[in-house]
Amino acid sequence: MPIVPEPIPVTRPPRRGGGCLIAAGLILGPIIGLVFGEVSIGLVAGGVIGVIAAVVMTVRDGR
Repeated sequence: MPIVPEPIPVTRPPRRGGGCLIAAGLILGPIIGLVFGEVSIGLVAGGVIGVIAAVVMTVRDGR
């Protein structure tokens, strides 16, 4: 029978995922852009804002 090592205990909580912020930006950006008549700019802006928010969340979670 093979020897299975014991799992290493987790000393800190798991990291949060920021992908939901990117997805929310890509969904809400065009909707807000539709109000101003610039859907494509809304998509790009929403994506950029979502990526920035995800990076900020990742950096803050690392501390």
